[in-house]
Amino acid sequence: MSDINKSEEVDGTEEVNSNDNSAQLNDNQNTEDTSSDVDVIDESTEPDQGIEEENVENAPSDATETTDEATATDKTIHNEKIVDSATAEEHDKVLNEIEESNAEDAEDEGNKDRHTIEVKAYDTMSLEALVIELEKLLKNEKVQAIKSHIDDINSEFKTKLQALVDEKKEDFINEGGNEIDFHYSSPVQKRYKEAYRQYRKKVNEHYQGLEKNLKQNLVDKLEIIEELKGLINVEENINTTYKHFKELQEQWRNTGPIPRDKYNNAWNSYHHHVERFYDFLHINRDLRDLDFKHNLEKKLLIIERAEELAKDDDIMRAFRELQELHKMWKEELGPVGREHREAIWERFKVATKTINDKRQVYYKEIDKVYEKNLEHKLEIILKIEQIAIQENSSHGALQNKIKEVEVLRDAFFNAGKVPIKVNEATWAKFKESVRLFNRKKNVFYKDLKKDQYKNLQLKLDLIKIAEDNKESDDFESVTPLMKKIQGDWKKIGHVPRKDSDKIWKRFKAACNQYFDRIHAKRNAASEEQVEAYNKKNEFLKSLKDLKLPEDKKEGVETIKDQIKQWQNLGRVPSDKRYIDGKFQKMIDSLLTDLKVDKTEAEMIKYENKLDSLSTSDDSRNLDNEHSFIRKKIDEVKGQINQLENNLQFFTNVGEDNPLVKEVHGNIKNHKEALDLWKAKLQKIKKLY
Repeated sequence: MSDINKSEEVDGTEEVNSNDNSAQLNDNQNTEDTSSDVDVIDESTEPDQGIEEENVENAPSDATETTDEATATDKTIHNEKIVDSATAEEHDKVLNEIEESNAEDAEDEGNKDRHTIEVKAYDTMSLEALVIELEKLLKNEKVQAIKSHIDDINSEFKTKLQALVDEKKEDFINEGGNEIDFHYSSPVQKRYKEAYRQYRKKVNEHYQGLEKNLKQNLVDKLEIIEELKGLINVEENINTTYKHFKELQEQWRNTGPIPRDKYNNAWNSYHHHVERFYDFLHINRDLRDLDFKHNLEKKLLIIERAEELAKDDDIMRAFRELQELHKMWKEELGPVGREHREAIWERFKVATKTINDKRQVYYKEIDKVYEKNLEHKLEIILKIEQIAIQENSSHGALQNKIKEVEVLRDAFFNAGKVPIKVNEATWAKFKESVRLFNRKKNVFYKDLKKDQYKNLQLKLDLIKIAEDNKESDDFESVTPLMKKIQGDWKKIGHVPRKDSDKIWKRFKAACNQYFDRIHAKRNAASEEQVEAYNKKNEFLKSLKDLKLPEDKKEGVETIKDQIKQWQNLGRVPSDKRYIDGKFQKMIDSLLTDLKVDKTEAEMIKYENKLDSLSTSDDSRNLDNEHSFIRKKIDEVKGQINQLENNLQFFTNVGEDNPLVKEVHGNIKNHKEALDLWKAKLQKIKKLY
């Protein structure tokens, strides 16, 4: 199985190496008093600096004016930084971040769309859900805006796929396969590879086209800068020159993105020559004041919007819009009147710092969530380790552990993100805990396989016994043997899965063949029992017309003769045995007609019962009857003892007392019953 390649950083831009363009930029650097990597909205380089509103008549030369203003501004900035250097450093950090983001967006304006794409909980998604999300992003979003999303999806897919592959590999080995032969692929994996391949193709196509456009846009912007440089040397009406200046500014804004590494130099050069034009423009106060007023109005709107954003609860959305506001302040607007410069910049800076402070708090809260996720994941890892070190007692118990680990593994994947600094270590620890469990599981199943082969041999021995006896006619001795080996088969544990069905079919076939032969014999005997039932039914009808001799003794002998004839008719089917009960009732009626003593009549019927038990194929019936008689004798003796003990409570009561009479009557009845049970016991003993 081939792994899915991790998403790589795509950089479709190349540094523009144009000697002419570089020369144009370098020529301009000597006239700038700002560094090449300056932040446009840092107070030390705020675009309004260096332009002073003076009375034209009393104005000094351009060089003197610019130098004095720059010196005053530098002193102000220096003092501010001494007073609050920590705050300035923190503020510069967020400004630099805004600047870097603006430079990136300037290179590829499609990057801004990345902020509007919902960041979903990819770590909680299944493999199928991750593929669907990747396909949706490719279909609905710009390819340059989804890189971070694709990277997260790719990382989660690889992690979860590898966990699944490891699980399948363990199962393959447990089932007897060799690790070198293992191969796993799935439709979802193929689908993901195809979608990711399309993403890589789109990225390459986008940045190949972007590179070409970036180079041309850079050339166009450098030409605009050259035209700006020439404005101050043109001898024409100032209004015409100002109109041309505004057209160049519009062209600059409408020109597309340029390479990121050329962005700051190009913008600084452009900004420098815009300021030079404004310095040149100070000789026409009306035009300059009109432009200052327009810029002030726009910047105040920006500030008001920034102050609104500072109150927004969605801090990340506020920060992203703040970046756009800074870009507008920097690239689209020029300076304002000197009396407003410091005030509006301070307002904008305060709103910016408020948003950044809230953003830092937001990140701290996110860090707390990540820390809790880390604690949860470490707890899950500990539980897996505890399960792993437990001894495995049986296949069933281990299967339950496997299910527990699967639940814990899913919980780990769904627990959310952890701090980046411990992400790899946490993942490594999780994998090691799962590996520990799998190693213990493999050892158990390897030992289990040894036992299974032993069990296989034991069951093969039982199969041989069954097959050797399946044709035997010695049912009396072989039937217990066949039942015993069936019980032994159930007690033997599992055998290798590949042999299980095969040996069971052999054993079952041999046993079935033997017992089918027994059933066939019983079915043949059943025909005889049906015939016996029919004869007994006719015999029972004839008893209704039986005339007994008047002599009691002769009558008893006649009844005994009828009983003997009944027994000789044979056994009836089990579902027809109710006919024996009818016969007993008929005998009871005949004995009653002869006025035979109750005890004697009971013994005559009992002798009939014993004759039936003694002729049965199953000797256990006679044994059970013997045990039953002994039990009844013990019960009656116990009842007599209890009644005699009860009489001791009536020492001061006369014999005529109804309760005393009742107890004596019960004792007498129980003693008569005891004599009958003892007589039955003597009868049954004669049969042993």
